[in-house]
Amino acid sequence: MTRLHRTRRHQERHLIARIGWLRAAVLGANDGIISTASLILGVASAAGSQNGALIAGVAGLAAGAMSMAAGEYVSVSSQSDTEQADLTRERGELAKDPDLEKEELAQIYVRRGVGVELARQVAGQLMAKDALGAHAHDELGISDITTARPIQAALTSAATFSVGAALPLALCALSPEAWLLASISLGSLAFLALLGAIGAKVGGAAIIKPTLRVTFWGALAMGLTAGIGAVVGKVV
Repeated sequence: MTRLHRTRRHQERHLIARIGWLRAAVLGANDGIISTASLILGVASAAGSQNGALIAGVAGLAAGAMSMAAGEYVSVSSQSDTEQADLTRERGELAKDPDLEKEELAQIYVRRGVGVELARQVAGQLMAKDALGAHAHDELGISDITTARPIQAALTSAATFSVGAALPLALCALSPEAWLLASISLGSLAFLALLGAIGAKVGGAAIIKPTLRVTFWGALAMGLTAGIGAVVGKVV
């Protein structure tokens, strides 16, 4: 088997390609569980009825999903606008002085350890094929993997928030009222731990640390909200 043939058969699949949708998915589901569970616990701790807590949770799901979608879309759109502005500026510089841009690209490769003459040859060949693409990747750090996708991020965040929020809502609807606080707290923490483990596994990271991290912050958020609800319930 020739070396070229082995190279063609060996196709690597790097986990960094998942970072865009994985970030939005984990953030959405995590926020859905924590915010909805905290809202339900706060209302229930304030001596509210189980039905009242359930209604508050449903309202939180709807509002949270829309908020996540809008927030992700605006945030990622801003990133996309910045990328497009940089590409437009780079396109103008390439049209104005391509030789200077070629040397600029070559110097990037020199700083990475490539010899000067070879770096200039590489820069010339890359620019002959796709000048803007070469500068976008090596000068601006923009690639197909990392490029901003506002609609994808918005839809992913809204969908995963809804799925995450549905879990404590289901616990609220199915649990006996006397066990409401305990079942939602323990169940939501279990869901958060599972989410942390799944996110770590999909992202190729170690499982223990992400799982403990998301569980700790979820417990803190729910504990504070339940405490505030109990205090407000006594005062009001």
